[in-house]
This record gives sequence, structure tokens and C-alpha cells, in this order.
Amino acid sequence: MKILVPVKRVIDYNVKPRVKADGTGVDLANVKMSMNPFDEIAVEEAIRLKEKGAGTEIVAVSIGPAKAQETLRTALAMGADRAILVETEEEVEPLAVAKILKAIADEEQPGLVILGKQSISDDSNQTGQMLAALMGRPQGTFANTVEVDGDSVVVKREVDGGLQTVKLALPAIVTTDLRLNEPRYASLPNIMKAKQKPLATKTAADYGVDLTPRLKTLKVTEPAVRQAGVKVADVAELVEKIKALGIA
Repeated sequence: MKILVPVKRVIDYNVKPRVKADGTGVDLANVKMSMNPFDEIAVEEAIRLKEKGAGTEIVAVSIGPAKAQETLRTALAMGADRAILVETEEEVEPLAVAKILKAIADEEQPGLVILGKQSISDDSNQTGQMLAALMGRPQGTFANTVEVDGDSVVVKREVDGGLQTVKLALPAIVTTDLRLNEPRYASLPNIMKAKQKPLATKTAADYGVDLTPRLKTLKVTEPAVRQAGVKVADVAELVEKIKALGIA
């Protein structure tokens, strides 16, 4: 079974994002970039499935600028077999990403598509669900456990009340949650080998997808600064302050 794993290049999760002075977006100049953490978990899970014999080939896919090759090389160093970069300098919305992934999936015919539940750059949490809808395939989102069982995959999903177990007929779409696994570090020999693994470069036009945005960002602002708290001498003073705020 072939496994398709989309990955995204985002600001490293250890870096505090800076908003541009004009409020048009996040400043990416001289900022460390890395693979989206949820996608890293997806790559790890694909590798584990292959190690168990459930997968035969892992294809990593990224949609973004030429520098996204670095993210794909990381996936290759972790254990992916080959990669596809759909190169664009434009900001690509989730629907366009899903359409491109569908076109790639139509070509590659993977038995399983595993991707992060969301990216930490825009937190949309839409691509996996949109891809499943476009392909007409079953989906298991927020995966806590993934087990391939013959012609189906059993997914334990993280839901508000705990865990929900679903059994999906393959081919299927799975989106990963944080507690699915702990991604491995790529060893130096594997990093060197990754440079020799195939990486194809495509464009959105190759797949007949229009990247014209359907959404418009009006303004990006920093979170509001929290006001400092105050200390009270006793319970009576606390009650008075609560009454003054109109809470009680």
C-alpha cells in the first residue's frame, strides 16, 4: 500500500511570530522555518506503518516556495521514499491545497493519505476534511491511534468526551493529533541519503488547479496584552471587587 503524506513549511514552533508593522500578515524575514509539527507526526506514523509491513512506499508532498524542498528533505531523511513539491510563491488556501492533493492522489493512487489535523500557521483544520469530501473517501480525523487491518484502517479519534473508534474502508484519509506518536530524529547518514532520493517539482497548473484566493485577510494583530492582577487583603474585599465588576 502506498501512503501519501502532505507536509507544510511553517514558522518553527519555538519561534514567537512577529506581526508586520502594516498589519498585513506575519513577518517571515530571517525567521527559522521547519515542518509543521502535526505533519511531522504524520510522516512518523507513515514510517511506522511501513515498518510493520502495512505500507510499501511513502510519498511526501508539499505545496509552497522553492525553500519547501528543505521540509521535504527532512521527510525523506526521516524515512519517506520520494517527494513532490508543487512550487508556488502565493499563499495557498486549504481548498486549493485539497484540490492539488486530490489531483496528486488520482495520479499516485495511495491506499492511505495521512496529514496533520492543522498547520500551526493558520490553524484552519480544513484540508483533510476537504480532501476526503473531494475524493469521496472515508476520513478519520484527530487520530490518536492508527492500525491497518486488511482492507480497512481502524482509527481511534480524540473527541471531547474521550476516544471514538472508527473503522474505515481503504483508501481513506487520516489526520493526526498530537498524541499519536513521538516523531524520530533524522540520523546524519539518513540526512545524506535524503539528498539522493527523488524530488519532483511541479506547479499548480500541472494539476489544473486555480490558486486564486477566495478569502481576504483584512488585518493581523498581536494578541491583546493581559492586564496585571491585583491582590486583595481578605475575602470581603474580594467580594466587593467581584460585585463592582458585575460578575455576582
